Amino acid sequence: MKEKFLSFLKKRLEFPSFKEIKYVLKIFSLREKIIFAFLAIMFITSVFVIAWKTSNNVLIDVPAIGGTLTEGIVGTPRFINPLLEVSDADRDMVSLIYSGLLRPDNKKGLVPDLAEKYEISEDGLSYTFILKENLKWQDGEPITSDDVIFTIKQAKDNALNSSKRASWEGVTAEKIDERTIKFTLAKPYVPFLENTTIGILPKHIWENASSGQMVFSEFNISPVGSGPYMISKISRNSSGIVDSYTLEPFKNFALGKPYIKKLILKFYPSEKELVNAYKKEEVDNISAISPQIAEDINKNESILKTPILPRVFGLFFNQNEAKIFTQKEVREALDIATDKEQIVREVLKRYGSKLDYPIPPETFGELTESEKEISSFDLEKAKNILKNAEWNADKETGILKKKISKKEEIELKFSISTSNAPELKQTAELLKMMWEKLGAKIDLKIFEIGDLKQSVIRPRKYESLLFGEILSREPDPFAFWHSSQRNDPGLNISMYTNINVDKILEEARTILDKEKREKKYKEFQKLIHKDIPAIFLYSPKFVYIVPDFLKINDIENIIVPSERFSQIHTWYIKTKKTLKFFANR
Repeated sequence: MKEKFLSFLKKRLEFPSFKEIKYVLKIFSLREKIIFAFLAIMFITSVFVIAWKTSNNVLIDVPAIGGTLTEGIVGTPRFINPLLEVSDADRDMVSLIYSGLLRPDNKKGLVPDLAEKYEISEDGLSYTFILKENLKWQDGEPITSDDVIFTIKQAKDNALNSSKRASWEGVTAEKIDERTIKFTLAKPYVPFLENTTIGILPKHIWENASSGQMVFSEFNISPVGSGPYMISKISRNSSGIVDSYTLEPFKNFALGKPYIKKLILKFYPSEKELVNAYKKEEVDNISAISPQIAEDINKNESILKTPILPRVFGLFFNQNEAKIFTQKEVREALDIATDKEQIVREVLKRYGSKLDYPIPPETFGELTESEKEISSFDLEKAKNILKNAEWNADKETGILKKKISKKEEIELKFSISTSNAPELKQTAELLKMMWEKLGAKIDLKIFEIGDLKQSVIRPRKYESLLFGEILSREPDPFAFWHSSQRNDPGLNISMYTNINVDKILEEARTILDKEKREKKYKEFQKLIHKDIPAIFLYSPKFVYIVPDFLKINDIENIIVPSERFSQIHTWYIKTKKTLKFFANR
């Protein structure tokens, strides 16, 4: 009985054959044929619509392996080594080749990379990290706690003179077992976790190289790391200088194999040549572009990523070199006579924000608008401040002068030292113009960046310095404003001393409670604002140009330009369809 029913049902559900349809159409009238054709079209259309809607409801595009991405960079990497990196090109490559215990995440802050997990002791003095299992170097050798210990030891080596040395002073690194490392601090230091993003070196490659030999090692050019990408090809120009790297995904990367199949980094000697390459479509991505170039490219509707970097650019006074800066009315008048909006508008093309305090916007510890005491640009007010302080214009030169004793008279005359970077040169020229309207005489001294650091900043040989400071995710301003940091290698370039500020900065970096620590940073900023040891000017945006075919996470919370690559393993070009159910699992 069951078989007969199924046979009957099958016959009822069977579609007619082409021969049967053809026969029926022959006996149809013209009118019947038109009706049949209409119904057939409606049926087919309905099937396609249902299929399309069903597909959209149950299927989704997900990242797929494949595609090539070419990025252009200004400069040539010399030290693809997390302990020796000196340029943006170096740091870009290091972020691609190496992994740390933790890795910056654009949305989550810091996330485990080589580390599986970590624990912090209640007193904030001990940090214990456990490595993930079966970690590999790009040459196949295992990664162990020995590699971590070796890297930290090298970072602390005075002979190597690594830029990472200061971060690890007073920190003891102890091997617990093959996967466990314990760091012990002399006193609590809240931003310590940031230190653990340092790229870890393979001990088996570097252990036989002395500090002096490490600088000259070929592994600085052809490194072996454990990051998301590894080098597959190095191209050099006719002079033997590297002009491009071809990278391929490292399948054993701790956070998963990247999607983009080939990554090409091309290096150019200048921004002009980089932009020309972009316009010729020789590269897909370009970064760290000047505001002028960004403005021009933006008109062509390219995709610009422009996060604000936690950088502070300002004019820092050196009272040891220029006595006039001991007069607070001078510092106050110069501040009020500075049109910061004009600088942001003309120099940065609005790719940045004006500043009045030492912690920039969108950074932990920033003051709210209601908490700020802002001195707006007012040239007449600035003139009156100086006039009331008995500064008078010289009849011949027009330069303001003041008697500070019966025998001594000082002029409102000083120099601005800065680097040969286009934005800083233009800013310096604007400051000169603004302040000469006030009655000052300004001498501009422009240096190449290397010479500026070695011959001017390190020995503190400047009257005023137009320069920038880079803060971290936990913006510890200790190195920039504590009195102990007035001399090199400290970064207190204003030579600033305030016992109360020292106390606040010492306490803040040890406070684990975020609200209490933030309160301390706000107290610190108000004291700095009152003393005016510097004129804070602006915080720039990082300009990154990407193609529309590249699917990239937001990079709004990066600290330095190289961090744009921190989540490159999640970037993708190709996609594939899959069921939503599986995509969300």
